[in-house]
Amino acid sequence: ILTTNLWSAELSKLAANAFLAQRISSVNAMSALCEATGADVAEVSYAIGKDSRIGPKFLNASVGFGGSCFQKDILNLVYICECNGLPEVAEYWKQVIKINDHQKSRFVNRVVSSMFNTVSQKKIAILGFAFKKDTGDTRETPAIDVCKGLLGDKAVLSIYDPQVTEDQIQRDLIMKKFDWDHPLHLQPKSPKSSVKQVSIAWDAYEATKGAHGICILTEWEEFKTIDYKKIYDSMQKPAFVFDGRNVVNAEA
Repeated sequence: ILTTNLWSAELSKLAANAFLAQRISSVNAMSALCEATGADVAEVSYAIGKDSRIGPKFLNASVGFGGSCFQKDILNLVYICECNGLPEVAEYWKQVIKINDHQKSRFVNRVVSSMFNTVSQKKIAILGFAFKKDTGDTRETPAIDVCKGLLGDKAVLSIYDPQVTEDQIQRDLIMKKFDWDHPLHLQPKSPKSSVKQVSIAWDAYEATKGAHGICILTEWEEFKTIDYKKIYDSMQKPAFVFDGRNVVNAEA
């Protein structure tokens, strides 16, 4: 048990989450540079993780961080900085969130540009919707922004997640960004309407059948071991895989 003054206690919690999120945004910023130069971000993060001053944790490049804490706590920190007349410090922490948002839009742009500059009417399989593996939690999950980006270009989505319900996925895709911060009685009810271009599949093979492309958005263990040869055979050609969590062997 640590004993600190009141402000130290409050800021310690916010700072811990801000520093963790900053590591993710830092490695994601590097991933953009790696893709541009031909470096392998997994090799870079492994190498810098060997430095004991840096350490290996929270250095996995991905489509972006989600969850209920990181963004909320950083915005809380930004607010406290602004209230205390520190706009430059507030701007510094805002950048962690900006890079996270940029990583999600960069992922969508990469999908669209790779697939001949349009995904209109193409079936895209989304593997994973939760913000991380082993949870059904979808708060601030990057999958929401990625799906909305693809739907904006008229893609047809088939989504599979082992733990997230169809009702939750439809609700997340219909809700406006900050609706879930409202009191429950002001939140939209479970959707009567649903996004027509979205269907929910019961397994990865069903989701990918006849798809033009696959986006892996959650690092579920099962996505490392499914039979990608079987999946490839059932897809439209040319077939694309966009691994937002670095879980598959890209060469294979």
